[in-house]
Amino acid sequence: MFRLCLIYSMFTYIVRRLIQGIVVLLAVSLICFIVFRSAGDPAVSMAGQYATFQDIEEVRKVFGLDKPYYIQYLRFIANALQGNFGLSFVNRVPALPLILERLPATVELATSAILISVVFGVGLGVLVSLKPYLVRNRLIMAGSLFNISMPTFLTGILLIMVFAVYLKVLPPFGRGETVTIGFWRTGFLTWSGIKHLILPAFTLGMYQLAVLLRLTRAGMREVLTEEYIKTAWAKGLPPRKVIFKHALRNVLIPVVTMTGLQFGELIAFSFVTELIFQWPGAGNLLLTSIFEQDQPVIVTYVMLAALVILTINIIVDILYAILNPKIRYE
Repeated sequence: MFRLCLIYSMFTYIVRRLIQGIVVLLAVSLICFIVFRSAGDPAVSMAGQYATFQDIEEVRKVFGLDKPYYIQYLRFIANALQGNFGLSFVNRVPALPLILERLPATVELATSAILISVVFGVGLGVLVSLKPYLVRNRLIMAGSLFNISMPTFLTGILLIMVFAVYLKVLPPFGRGETVTIGFWRTGFLTWSGIKHLILPAFTLGMYQLAVLLRLTRAGMREVLTEEYIKTAWAKGLPPRKVIFKHALRNVLIPVVTMTGLQFGELIAFSFVTELIFQWPGAGNLLLTSIFEQDQPVIVTYVMLAALVILTINIIVDILYAILNPKIRYE
């Protein structure tokens, strides 16, 4: 009976969050519609640079841009629900497939970066918390503070100078060889793809690594002073069990929260790193679209980014109950 109540409360919570997510997506779509309609006349961009007034009016009628704004917005929502976000002004192809073609590169880059930040950030955070006054651990903390203060583009340039220019052990740009599996083009299955991934992944994940390191260290130092941890030591439990099962598990909730937020940001806003390393991802496409004022691609990217971030936040909330059974959703 208790388990059924728990499942029901979790189900109702997920449904409530999904409804909230739909409201947020509608708000995002309305903001995007208003901003980009106010930025200029899309009919002029679609008609081309040398179009006449008659050509522009014809485009406006064909795409329904002569209708009132609320009609245009309702039509935009109806088309978006069918995956139709319009044609790219520059490439003259549907905007959604254009982004989805680049999305695997961005997802693989963000996934690699978040794995690097979690493994090294949490691991070093635990290591530093056990003996915080060692010279080695003080240097690690100083390095994390330096890394937080370092802009991403400067980190990428320094890594290129060291590992690509001076040591010549890693390639400075590009994605390398890829393998297509279904609709997904991956670089994980080739040595060239992995080598090309290392520098951009570390560049993208270094800031998150430093944040998780300091967050884990602060949480571990607080938890290690609790009475139940002292009792576990007094019982003679193995250090690994005390540290990882009793202490670290109680620190992981804020770490999971931060990791979820960071992962969504890495997928949605990795364009600086992609630009530095000429990574053929969706972020690089977004920058090109902004320079070329390709409104359908920009709107589609923003909507997908909002959807990804909302989905990750719901997953993180569900993980709370797994990590800490005391958490209940009302």
